[in-house]
Amino acid sequence: MDYFFYPSSVAVFGSFKKGAIAYEILRNIVEGGFEGKIISVNPKGGSVEVAGRTFEIRERLDEPVDSAIIAIPAKFVPALIDEIGPRIRGAVVISAGFSEVGNEELERELVEKAKKHGVRVIGPNCAGIFGVHGKFFGSFEVRVKPGGLALISQSGAFGGAALAMGNDEGIGFSAFVSYGNASDLNESDFLEYFADDENTRAIALYIEGVKDGRRFLKALRYAAGRKPVIILKAGKSASGAKAAASHTGSLAGSYEIYRAAFKQAGAIEVEEMEELFDAAKAFEMYPKAGRRVAVITNSGGPGVLATDKLERLGLEIAKLSDETVDELRSFLPPQCSVRNPIDLIADADYERYKKTIEVVCRDENVDSLLVICVPPIFLPSEEIARAIIEADCDKPVIVNFMAGELVSEGVKLLEMHGIKNFSTPERAAKALAWLARR
Repeated sequence: MDYFFYPSSVAVFGSFKKGAIAYEILRNIVEGGFEGKIISVNPKGGSVEVAGRTFEIRERLDEPVDSAIIAIPAKFVPALIDEIGPRIRGAVVISAGFSEVGNEELERELVEKAKKHGVRVIGPNCAGIFGVHGKFFGSFEVRVKPGGLALISQSGAFGGAALAMGNDEGIGFSAFVSYGNASDLNESDFLEYFADDENTRAIALYIEGVKDGRRFLKALRYAAGRKPVIILKAGKSASGAKAAASHTGSLAGSYEIYRAAFKQAGAIEVEEMEELFDAAKAFEMYPKAGRRVAVITNSGGPGVLATDKLERLGLEIAKLSDETVDELRSFLPPQCSVRNPIDLIADADYERYKKTIEVVCRDENVDSLLVICVPPIFLPSEEIARAIIEADCDKPVIVNFMAGELVSEGVKLLEMHGIKNFSTPERAAKALAWLARR
């Protein structure tokens, strides 16, 4: 499927009036820096100016391209696929008005025409695709920075919101695909593809329902065996399942069956959007982590909250060796607690954090570290961020800096060095739980 996510040429079909979907997709492709050939097509012809470039609008597609992005009225789509089929390899059908509104016959016709020409279809009723490392933004959703997360979403609007949230959370993406009604290519195809994509380190999947459970389980096992797969399943309740059916025409089915399948395949299931991103952030940094955690904090309360949450999630509060405790005592002020959680007290500075992280990291009883910082107003958060960045530690370190403006500069510095911040002790603890589950 490289012709979708790493295309060398693309044709966009639709209206190129400002504000129209095809125009916005064309603008996204151009502004995103796509280096391949771009062809705009509309029977009325003319020209369109986008991001300082002028494109001739062709009346028909008269040369081969890797992919076509189609945003025209649904009733015209099958005939268009039949016409351009010999000149394209893949079609992304943005147009709605198919099985999701009961128009199964039109969707069947679309798939038949595509099959006749050996064309693979994403959609219809979708928001498009991104191949971020190929600088290809074939969607009207907000562009994202390159990274390791591939986002597969049955819902276009969810995908768009998730991309925007991912930007806010400092997550980098390898790809995005909204597959809508899954008339041809579906979640299983994308799971298998991204499992083998060298730019993808983790896969996030939003699903409402699947049509072929056996195939899905096989694909999920394949993908989760290679990379972390994070799943957010919608349509768990009876009312939610009905809503899913009217949204993408999918059968949500029994949630218990889905849950068992996720577990059997080794996927990470999350409950809400916030968790999806926290898990993605964790897996962008580390492939996995052990169960024994050391908590280092400069504030007792958050340290206790983290400890409670870690234990509730089934992780262990690591028992530090006597050697580690003695070494900590040798340089920490007497008011500090040297048992786990380790409380460095409020005035903990660069040196205290850095040395503590290094000493604890060397302890064979510790698999991972949760480092909490609630800086007093006289101590800049960047100083503690530097301590974490420069500490010599080869074990997973999950960070909770809080809160808001007080830590914004420190969080920025951490992110510049590939360290993601989790904004509460509980969210940081959950990140370690997901890593441990791998």
